[in-house]
Amino acid sequence: MAGGAGERLQPLTRGRSKAAVPFGGKYLIIDFTLSNCINSGIRQISILTQYLSDSLHKHIQNGWGISGSRLGDYIYCVPAQQKVGTDWYRGTADAIRQNLDLIKGKAGDPVLILSGDHIYKMDYRQIVAYHEMKKADLTISAVRVRAEEATGRLGVLEEDQEHRVVGFYEKPTPPKTIARVPEHVLGSMGVYVFRAGTLREALQEPGDDFGKGIIPKAISRGLSIFAYDYEKENKIEDFVVEVKDGTRHKILVDRTRDSSYWKDIGSIDSYYEASMDLVSIDPPFNLYGEKWPVRAYERSLPPSKFIFGGKTLDSMVSDGCIISGGMVWKSILSPGVVVERDASIEESIIFDDVSIEPGARIKRAIIDNGVRIKSGVSIGYDLEEDARKGCTISDKGIVVVPEGMVIGHD
Repeated sequence: MAGGAGERLQPLTRGRSKAAVPFGGKYLIIDFTLSNCINSGIRQISILTQYLSDSLHKHIQNGWGISGSRLGDYIYCVPAQQKVGTDWYRGTADAIRQNLDLIKGKAGDPVLILSGDHIYKMDYRQIVAYHEMKKADLTISAVRVRAEEATGRLGVLEEDQEHRVVGFYEKPTPPKTIARVPEHVLGSMGVYVFRAGTLREALQEPGDDFGKGIIPKAISRGLSIFAYDYEKENKIEDFVVEVKDGTRHKILVDRTRDSSYWKDIGSIDSYYEASMDLVSIDPPFNLYGEKWPVRAYERSLPPSKFIFGGKTLDSMVSDGCIISGGMVWKSILSPGVVVERDASIEESIIFDDVSIEPGARIKRAIIDNGVRIKSGVSIGYDLEEDARKGCTISDKGIVVVPEGMVIGHD
């Protein structure tokens, strides 16, 4: 499911869908879900798109070309086509309803439905095995989330002692908390495993969203619905690095720390915080594993270079960047960024092909593709002035410069 508008991520979603927003320098958000699929051995994937999907379609075509008719592998983008009636996708369930022709196989076969706009690592084989062990009609992957973070944003589950789902509430205000952990709720990750027959039957009922209509009705009908404890059950095997006496040692572990990491980056502030996680000394989400790689489309660019004393500290720098006498600290640079002499970037996320001219200063900001920051300009130091320049200011004071802007002293 990659058709979301991502309204709370504006202006980053002004010209792209939420799933197509860059993350971590060279990736798009959808790359994390797709990488989970490939790493889980799932190679028959349909991506349902709708909102501003052009850049997403190009990314899939250029970076995820596994389709092969002889092998049966494919990743296809499926835009809204009005297959059923004259409406576009009216919600998550309606998007599946309009594409039931894509679901082949027997009534008991599992169908995996995923959200394409979260950051996490998950071995989907494990939740499918759990689903089959429980003989469930539907299994919902769930994670504990602080109540204030879930309020009005996430679907919330209620389960019994056997992890059977007895209630589902779509983005409630306030949400129902977990009795034994009252400051947390059991949040839906947007990861569902249905029996194919159950899914077809459920979609005969009215209701355009899984959370608002389909799942609550399935609970009331007494279907066998279970919660999958993602934080407890999900296990990603990979190497971790330990340093002893100055020597790095790789150790294979059966469950990495980020096996329980999950982020819904649905707002500017949550996006920014998840990005800053990546540049911490010991990041809670590791992009450097070997056995569970995150794949992406990569432009053919030369290595980055640092000249005239340019420095980058505690940061991630993608290919094609030139740091020419500038200073970058605790930031993420996407491909093709140029930082000129005496310019400084602190705690910021810079998208593709941004030009930071001499003496410019940027702090706690997100700069979208193709922006030019002219000489001597400051971003992130005077929020009222940044707003007057046409920037968006988040609730926590993160400055977002929209795509293609040229910001000077005018």
